[in-house]
Amino acid sequence: MPSVGSTGDSYDNALAETINGLYKTEVIHKRGPWKTRESLELATLQWVHWFNHDRLLESIGHIPPAEAEANYWRQVANTVQANACTSTN
Repeated sequence: MPSVGSTGDSYDNALAETINGLYKTEVIHKRGPWKTRESLELATLQWVHWFNHDRLLESIGHIPPAEAEANYWRQVANTVQANACTSTN
């Protein structure tokens, strides 16, 4: 299966290429062949949900990426709120 993007620029999209490779290995090749496009779409949705909400990453404290993102935005909101309170006093 061809890579995404133009020829010779895989270094520009290394993270995307890695994720595409994982997807192809874990979903396309392992669970195929696919009888319908709908069954492939459902499997893709399930894999993306697992990838974002259930997969634990050691590098971010053994939590799922979605939880890490929620924590980040909560911290940003708290910082903005704290700065707003301090600047009005």
